[in-house]
Amino acid sequence: MTALPFEDTTDFDNADRGFVAALTPAVIEDAAGRVVWDNDAYAFLDSACPDTAHPSLWRQAQLCARQGLYRVTERVYQVRGLDLSNMTLIEGERGVVVIDPLISAETAAAALALYRTHRGDRPVTGLVYTHSHGDHFGGSRGVLPHGTEEGVPVIAPAGFLEHAVSENVYAGNAMTRRAVFMYGDRLPKAPDGQIGAGLGMTTSTGAITLVPPTLDITRTGQEETVDGVRIVFQLTPGTEAPAEMNFLFPDLRALCLAENATHNMHNIVTLRGAVVRDARIWSRYLDEAIEYFDGRYDVAFASHHWPTWGHDNVVAFLAEQRDLYAYLHDQTLRRLNDGLTGPEIAEELQLPPALERRWHTRGYYGSLSHNVRAVYQRYLGWFDGNPAHLWEHPPTAQAQRYVEVAGGAEAARSKARAYADAGDLRFAATLLNHVVFADPSDTAAKEALADVYRRLGHGAENGTWRNFYLSAAAELRDGPAGARLDSTNPEMAVALTVEMLLDSVAIRIDGPRAWDEDLTVDLVLTDSEQRHRLTLRHGALTHRSSAPNRAARSAAGVTLTLTKPQLLGLLAGQGLDGIGVEGDPQVLTRLLALVTAVDKAFPIVTP
Repeated sequence: MTALPFEDTTDFDNADRGFVAALTPAVIEDAAGRVVWDNDAYAFLDSACPDTAHPSLWRQAQLCARQGLYRVTERVYQVRGLDLSNMTLIEGERGVVVIDPLISAETAAAALALYRTHRGDRPVTGLVYTHSHGDHFGGSRGVLPHGTEEGVPVIAPAGFLEHAVSENVYAGNAMTRRAVFMYGDRLPKAPDGQIGAGLGMTTSTGAITLVPPTLDITRTGQEETVDGVRIVFQLTPGTEAPAEMNFLFPDLRALCLAENATHNMHNIVTLRGAVVRDARIWSRYLDEAIEYFDGRYDVAFASHHWPTWGHDNVVAFLAEQRDLYAYLHDQTLRRLNDGLTGPEIAEELQLPPALERRWHTRGYYGSLSHNVRAVYQRYLGWFDGNPAHLWEHPPTAQAQRYVEVAGGAEAARSKARAYADAGDLRFAATLLNHVVFADPSDTAAKEALADVYRRLGHGAENGTWRNFYLSAAAELRDGPAGARLDSTNPEMAVALTVEMLLDSVAIRIDGPRAWDEDLTVDLVLTDSEQRHRLTLRHGALTHRSSAPNRAARSAAGVTLTLTKPQLLGLLAGQGLDGIGVEGDPQVLTRLLALVTAVDKAFPIVTP
């Protein structure tokens, strides 16, 4: 590994610059008294790095653990360290414009209260979502409680709601389950446990909410004025999120970089799962930002980490981030066109030394290894071209055969111990994983694998890798932990369009049980003057909309006349009270009986 400049304290200076006050104690509870955020648990980071952590990751954790209210520049403040993300506050003529209200309503409310304690009880006069990930909108009701949003513009990039829903609802349970591993929020905060996630410390576990946008940003160069604050936008779709934007405050000479340029290498695909991002487009939008905003700012800040001051410093930072994503994209393509597979490219690819030595290009959140595989996946998919991998056995069946070839479980465990003792933890993990999947009751194999994962985690520079390894070790010993919280809560559901709601039902239909069903349900939405026909055939629930006055081409099995809130209640199991029913209600009963429940604690490291 290239020698890193630990003597350079610029990041520490910038992370402390503008400090106003900390939240004391930095512990946030929900209405029931349950702790949803505890930054004081990271006090151990004030010590020197132990042998249970990578020194580079320890340094990053020390930076991310700083918390409190900070002055960025005139009229621009940030609250950092009260969630995975930052909340930025821009002072306007009457109140304050909030950018990215964290993950949970409780942490957002605490951040706003901290600001008001030191800057006055200013009303929220605008809300801006930089992009469509939950850590940038989930706390919205903490700054705009119900009944206070009237007349307050809520600004987001075009496509925000669609992508926020598709990521947090359609695949939300699987992503939430894997996020438990990625962020390590169930691990003890300790020198040998969870020490951060690279992008921030971890995720809060309060109420996820969503105030829907009222104003879309649809083009670069669009300018809006909110509470006297001028904002000039740059759309950056397909970068860190499908819907994202940078923006400039020209009168304040401050540039918001959303999550497009942060103080680490980001993810081209996250370990929790996501649509693969486009590193090429990401790089090009960073280059566009350099040119488009040139000369118009003195400081740049993002929704994670600490700001960068000085125009030339920001340009250098953006140029290096641009080159980082361009290099990993282009070199992955070069080598895959030479015939290498994703794992082979990931094993050999190295950043240029000048980039590798820069702290903000280190793989604390994304990693060069899994980002290379993501680029490969984007262009060539899961298949590497080797027909031996075209029709492999699933994990358990494959594991049983590998253990048999190894001479049985005892022999496989013995060989794995030998590899681990020789320092080849990677293959020891592979071999022991086969033993566990071949027989999940083999406690000796699970304990041995947990110990290998522990050693891999303690040696990882990447925060999410560390959390995955240590969470897997804990799960092997203690069994699966439940999901953190349901991301498809009522606040999120209210924000869904009817089409999105019906899509969320369709993906929960038990297909094999519905193979022989032929059901038709019409929904007449009186509050939106919409009509939707649901058809269940061949195990697939499809739906289409038509004008309310359009006659159905064929009679439905049952027609329901209702409002959207009543539809939400029906899907939540509240029955047909107050809903108009024409036809056979048993058709609806049969349909709803095929909608499966969601398993929030499915196993990951065992079959």
